[in-house]
Amino acid sequence: MAFRSGAALTVLDQLVSDPRHGVPAKLLANRLALSAATATSKLEGRLAREADIRDAYHLTPPGEARGPDGDLLAFWREAVRLQLRGPKEIADLIGPHLVEDLADWLDIGQDRARTHGPLAGGVEVLRAMLKADDRAERVACLLSDIVLARALNWKAVLPVTAQQLTKGILRDLAAGGQGAKLAVQARILESIRETIRLARDLVRRAEALRAVAPKLRAKGSDAAVDLFLTEDAVAPASMLSPRIRGTSIPMTDRAARRFCDRLVELGVARELTGRPTFRLYGIAS
Repeated sequence: MAFRSGAALTVLDQLVSDPRHGVPAKLLANRLALSAATATSKLEGRLAREADIRDAYHLTPPGEARGPDGDLLAFWREAVRLQLRGPKEIADLIGPHLVEDLADWLDIGQDRARTHGPLAGGVEVLRAMLKADDRAERVACLLSDIVLARALNWKAVLPVTAQQLTKGILRDLAAGGQGAKLAVQARILESIRETIRLARDLVRRAEALRAVAPKLRAKGSDAAVDLFLTEDAVAPASMLSPRIRGTSIPMTDRAARRFCDRLVELGVARELTGRPTFRLYGIAS
Protein backbone atom coordinates (compact mmCIF):
# COMPACT_ATOMS: atom_id res chain seq x y z
CA MET A 1 0.00 0.00 0.00
CA ALA A 2 2.77 2.46 0.90
CA PHE A 3 4.54 1.97 -2.44
CA ARG A 4 1.36 2.21 -4.53
CA SER A 5 0.07 5.26 -2.69
CA GLY A 6 3.47 6.95 -2.85
CA ALA A 7 3.66 6.45 -6.60
CA ALA A 8 0.14 7.78 -7.18
CA LEU A 9 0.68 10.79 -4.93
CA THR A 10 3.93 11.59 -6.72
CA VAL A 11 2.14 11.65 -10.08
CA LEU A 12 -0.70 13.80 -8.76
CA ASP A 13 1.73 16.13 -7.02
CA GLN A 14 3.65 16.66 -10.25
CA LEU A 15 0.46 17.34 -12.20
CA VAL A 16 -0.91 19.96 -9.82
CA SER A 17 2.37 21.55 -8.74
CA ASP A 18 4.13 22.02 -12.08
CA PRO A 19 2.36 24.55 -14.35
CA ARG A 20 4.08 23.06 -17.37
CA HIS A 21 1.60 20.17 -17.26
CA GLY A 22 -1.17 22.65 -18.05
CA VAL A 23 -3.70 21.43 -15.49
CA PRO A 24 -6.44 24.07 -15.01
CA ALA A 25 -6.08 24.02 -11.24
CA LYS A 26 -9.20 25.98 -10.29
CA LEU A 27 -11.35 23.96 -12.66
CA LEU A 28 -9.99 20.71 -11.22
CA ALA A 29 -10.63 21.92 -7.68
CA ASN A 30 -14.20 23.00 -8.44
CA ARG A 31 -14.96 19.72 -10.20
CA LEU A 32 -13.60 17.78 -7.22
CA ALA A 33 -15.66 19.96 -4.88
CA LEU A 34 -18.83 18.86 -6.70
CA SER A 35 -17.79 15.20 -6.50
CA ALA A 36 -16.98 15.56 -2.80
CA ALA A 37 -20.35 17.19 -2.16
CA THR A 38 -22.11 14.29 -3.89
CA ALA A 39 -20.09 11.74 -1.94
CA THR A 40 -20.62 13.39 1.45
CA SER A 41 -24.33 13.75 0.74
CA LYS A 42 -24.44 9.96 0.59
CA LEU A 43 -22.33 9.65 3.73
CA GLU A 44 -24.75 11.96 5.53
CA GLY A 45 -27.76 9.96 4.37
CA ARG A 46 -29.32 12.46 1.95
CA LEU A 47 -28.40 10.74 -1.33
CA ALA A 48 -28.70 13.89 -3.45
CA ARG A 49 -27.79 13.51 -7.10
CA GLU A 50 -24.83 15.43 -8.49
CA ALA A 51 -27.12 17.34 -10.85
CA ASP A 52 -29.40 18.40 -7.98
CA ILE A 53 -26.46 19.63 -5.93
CA ARG A 54 -25.05 21.56 -8.87
CA ASP A 55 -28.44 23.15 -9.62
CA ALA A 56 -29.00 24.11 -5.98
CA TYR A 57 -25.71 25.97 -5.88
CA HIS A 58 -25.55 27.59 -9.30
CA LEU A 59 -29.22 28.40 -9.94
CA THR A 60 -30.31 29.77 -6.56
CA PRO A 61 -30.73 33.56 -6.88
CA PRO A 62 -28.33 35.66 -4.78
CA GLY A 63 -29.62 36.26 -1.28
CA GLU A 64 -31.92 33.24 -1.26
CA ALA A 65 -31.33 30.07 0.75
CA ARG A 66 -29.60 27.36 -1.28
CA GLY A 67 -30.91 24.55 0.87
CA PRO A 68 -28.80 21.67 2.25
CA ASP A 69 -27.60 20.50 -1.17
CA GLY A 70 -26.40 23.93 -2.25
CA ASP A 71 -24.86 24.58 1.16
CA LEU A 72 -22.95 21.31 0.94
CA LEU A 73 -21.37 22.31 -2.36
CA ALA A 74 -20.66 25.77 -0.94
CA PHE A 75 -18.78 24.06 1.92
CA TRP A 76 -16.52 22.15 -0.46
CA ARG A 77 -16.00 25.12 -2.76
CA GLU A 78 -14.87 27.13 0.25
CA ALA A 79 -12.66 24.21 1.29
CA VAL A 80 -10.70 24.24 -1.98
CA ARG A 81 -10.04 27.95 -1.45
CA LEU A 82 -8.40 27.46 1.95
CA GLN A 83 -4.87 28.82 1.91
CA LEU A 84 -3.71 26.49 4.74
CA ARG A 85 -2.04 29.39 6.53
CA GLY A 86 -3.43 28.62 9.96
CA PRO A 87 -6.31 27.21 12.01
CA LYS A 88 -8.56 30.29 11.91
CA GLU A 89 -9.72 29.92 8.31
CA ILE A 90 -10.39 26.22 8.91
CA ALA A 91 -12.29 27.04 12.10
CA ASP A 92 -14.43 29.57 10.25
CA LEU A 93 -15.46 26.83 7.81
CA ILE A 94 -16.15 23.91 10.15
CA GLY A 95 -18.08 25.82 12.81
CA PRO A 96 -17.50 26.72 16.47
CA HIS A 97 -18.67 23.43 17.97
CA LEU A 98 -15.68 21.56 16.49
CA VAL A 99 -12.99 24.21 16.88
CA GLU A 100 -11.79 23.28 20.36
CA ASP A 101 -10.18 20.01 19.28
CA LEU A 102 -9.23 21.05 15.73
CA ALA A 103 -5.51 21.49 16.41
CA ASP A 104 -5.31 18.15 18.24
CA TRP A 105 -7.02 16.26 15.42
CA LEU A 106 -4.73 17.79 12.80
CA ASP A 107 -1.66 17.04 14.93
CA ILE A 108 -2.72 13.39 15.19
CA GLY A 109 -2.99 13.14 11.42
CA GLN A 110 0.18 15.06 10.65
CA ASP A 111 2.25 13.05 13.14
CA ARG A 112 1.05 9.84 11.51
CA ALA A 113 1.74 11.24 8.04
CA ARG A 114 5.34 12.00 8.96
CA THR A 115 6.01 8.44 10.11
CA HIS A 116 3.71 6.32 7.90
CA GLY A 117 2.93 8.46 4.87
CA PRO A 118 0.23 10.94 3.81
CA LEU A 119 -2.58 8.41 3.34
CA ALA A 120 -2.04 6.91 6.77
CA GLY A 121 -2.14 10.42 8.22
CA GLY A 122 -5.38 11.19 6.46
CA VAL A 123 -6.97 7.99 7.74
CA GLU A 124 -5.77 8.69 11.28
CA VAL A 125 -7.43 12.10 11.44
CA LEU A 126 -10.59 10.61 9.89
CA ARG A 127 -10.75 8.04 12.66
CA ALA A 128 -10.05 10.55 15.44
CA MET A 129 -12.70 12.94 14.16
CA LEU A 130 -15.37 10.26 13.69
CA LYS A 131 -14.74 8.78 17.12
CA ALA A 132 -15.54 12.21 18.54
CA ASP A 133 -18.60 12.78 16.32
CA ASP A 134 -19.74 10.04 13.95
CA ARG A 135 -22.07 12.47 12.16
CA ALA A 136 -19.29 14.88 11.16
CA GLU A 137 -18.39 13.06 7.94
CA ARG A 138 -17.81 16.11 5.78
CA VAL A 139 -15.51 17.75 8.34
CA ALA A 140 -13.63 14.50 8.91
CA CYS A 141 -13.04 14.15 5.17
CA LEU A 142 -11.93 17.78 4.96
CA LEU A 143 -9.42 17.34 7.78
CA SER A 144 -8.04 14.29 5.99
CA ASP A 145 -7.67 16.36 2.82
CA ILE A 146 -5.89 19.08 4.80
CA VAL A 147 -3.42 16.54 6.23
CA LEU A 148 -2.73 15.25 2.72
CA ALA A 149 -2.24 18.77 1.36
CA ARG A 150 0.14 19.74 4.15
CA ALA A 151 2.12 16.52 3.84
CA LEU A 152 2.62 17.22 0.13
CA ASN A 153 3.25 20.96 0.59
CA TRP A 154 0.30 21.86 -1.61
CA LYS A 155 -0.90 25.45 -1.55
CA ALA A 156 -4.55 24.43 -1.47
CA VAL A 157 -6.81 21.52 -0.60
CA LEU A 158 -7.87 18.92 -3.16
CA PRO A 159 -10.93 17.05 -1.85
CA VAL A 160 -9.97 13.46 -2.65
CA THR A 161 -10.79 11.69 0.63
CA ALA A 162 -14.58 11.48 0.43
CA GLN A 163 -14.98 10.38 -3.18
CA GLN A 164 -14.98 6.58 -2.76
CA LEU A 165 -15.95 6.19 0.90
CA THR A 166 -19.10 4.56 2.25
CA LYS A 167 -20.91 4.92 5.55
CA GLY A 168 -20.14 1.30 6.42
CA ILE A 169 -16.40 1.69 5.89
CA LEU A 170 -16.33 4.82 8.05
CA ARG A 171 -18.35 3.04 10.74
CA ASP A 172 -15.79 0.22 10.80
CA LEU A 173 -12.96 2.74 10.96
CA ALA A 174 -14.43 4.60 13.93
CA ALA A 175 -15.05 1.28 15.72
CA GLY A 176 -11.47 0.14 15.18
CA GLY A 177 -12.48 -2.76 12.96
CA GLN A 178 -9.77 -5.12 11.75
CA GLY A 179 -8.35 -3.98 8.45
CA ALA A 180 -10.47 -0.83 8.44
CA LYS A 181 -7.53 1.56 8.12
CA LEU A 182 -6.13 -0.26 5.10
CA ALA A 183 -9.59 -0.44 3.54
CA VAL A 184 -10.00 3.32 3.83
CA GLN A 185 -6.50 3.90 2.47
CA ALA A 186 -7.37 1.73 -0.53
CA ARG A 187 -10.50 3.80 -1.21
CA ILE A 188 -8.57 7.08 -0.98
CA LEU A 189 -5.89 5.65 -3.27
CA GLU A 190 -8.54 4.83 -5.87
CA SER A 191 -9.84 8.39 -5.56
CA ILE A 192 -6.33 9.74 -6.14
CA ARG A 193 -5.98 7.62 -9.26
CA GLU A 194 -9.32 8.89 -10.52
CA THR A 195 -8.18 12.46 -9.81
CA ILE A 196 -5.08 11.85 -11.92
CA ARG A 197 -7.30 10.68 -14.80
CA LEU A 198 -9.54 13.71 -14.33
CA ALA A 199 -6.59 16.13 -14.29
CA ARG A 200 -5.22 14.71 -17.53
CA ASP A 201 -8.65 14.84 -19.13
CA LEU A 202 -9.06 18.48 -18.13
CA VAL A 203 -5.70 19.30 -19.70
CA ARG A 204 -7.00 17.97 -23.02
CA ARG A 205 -10.32 19.78 -22.70
CA ALA A 206 -8.64 23.06 -21.75
CA GLU A 207 -6.29 22.79 -24.72
CA ALA A 208 -9.24 22.19 -27.04
CA LEU A 209 -11.05 25.26 -25.68
CA ARG A 210 -7.98 27.47 -26.04
CA ALA A 211 -7.48 26.22 -29.60
CA VAL A 212 -10.91 27.46 -30.72
CA ALA A 213 -10.76 30.71 -28.75
CA PRO A 214 -9.63 32.75 -31.81
CA LYS A 215 -12.85 31.72 -33.57
CA LEU A 216 -14.99 33.31 -30.86
CA ARG A 217 -15.82 36.85 -31.92
CA ALA A 218 -18.18 37.91 -29.16
CA LYS A 219 -17.12 40.89 -27.11
CA GLY A 220 -15.54 39.60 -23.92
CA SER A 221 -14.94 36.12 -25.31
CA ASP A 222 -11.45 35.92 -23.79
CA ALA A 223 -12.83 36.60 -20.31
CA ALA A 224 -15.67 34.15 -20.90
CA VAL A 225 -13.20 31.45 -21.95
CA ASP A 226 -11.23 32.11 -18.76
CA LEU A 227 -14.41 31.56 -16.77
CA PHE A 228 -14.96 28.19 -18.44
CA LEU A 229 -11.37 27.30 -17.49
CA THR A 230 -12.10 27.89 -13.81
CA GLU A 231 -15.77 26.94 -13.30
CA ASP A 232 -17.09 23.43 -13.90
CA ALA A 233 -20.58 24.82 -14.52
CA VAL A 234 -21.42 28.20 -16.05
CA ALA A 235 -24.91 29.71 -15.94
CA PRO A 236 -25.03 32.16 -18.86
CA ALA A 237 -27.85 34.23 -17.36
CA SER A 238 -25.98 34.99 -14.13
CA MET A 239 -22.28 34.28 -14.71
CA LEU A 240 -21.86 35.80 -18.18
CA SER A 241 -24.66 38.37 -18.14
CA PRO A 242 -25.09 41.24 -17.42
CA ARG A 243 -21.34 41.18 -16.73
CA ILE A 244 -18.86 38.36 -17.03
CA ARG A 245 -18.19 37.20 -13.50
CA GLY A 246 -15.00 38.61 -12.01
CA THR A 247 -14.80 41.37 -14.61
CA SER A 248 -16.50 44.62 -15.58
CA ILE A 249 -17.06 43.36 -19.14
CA PRO A 250 -20.73 43.53 -20.18
CA MET A 251 -22.49 40.78 -22.10
CA THR A 252 -26.16 40.68 -22.96
CA ASP A 253 -28.28 37.69 -22.04
CA ARG A 254 -28.71 36.82 -25.72
CA ALA A 255 -24.98 37.09 -26.39
CA ALA A 256 -24.25 34.88 -23.38
CA ARG A 257 -26.59 32.16 -24.63
CA ARG A 258 -25.17 32.37 -28.15
CA PHE A 259 -21.62 32.18 -26.80
CA CYS A 260 -22.39 28.99 -24.88
CA ASP A 261 -24.21 27.45 -27.84
CA ARG A 262 -21.20 28.26 -30.02
CA LEU A 263 -18.89 26.38 -27.64
CA VAL A 264 -21.21 23.38 -27.89
CA GLU A 265 -21.21 23.62 -31.70
CA LEU A 266 -17.41 23.66 -31.70
CA GLY A 267 -17.34 20.53 -29.53
CA VAL A 268 -15.46 22.08 -26.61
CA ALA A 269 -18.32 22.36 -24.10
CA ARG A 270 -21.62 20.69 -23.40
CA GLU A 271 -24.94 21.62 -21.88
CA LEU A 272 -25.09 19.89 -18.50
CA THR A 273 -28.78 19.80 -17.58
CA GLY A 274 -30.71 18.60 -20.64
CA ARG A 275 -33.30 21.33 -19.99
CA PRO A 276 -34.56 23.96 -22.44
CA THR A 277 -34.28 26.65 -19.74
CA PHE A 278 -32.11 27.32 -16.67
CA ARG A 279 -29.20 25.77 -18.49
CA LEU A 280 -25.65 25.20 -17.31
CA TYR A 281 -22.61 24.68 -19.51
CA GLY A 282 -19.14 23.32 -18.85
CA ILE A 283 -16.08 21.66 -20.32
CA ALA A 284 -15.62 19.27 -17.39
CA SER A 285 -18.14 16.50 -17.90
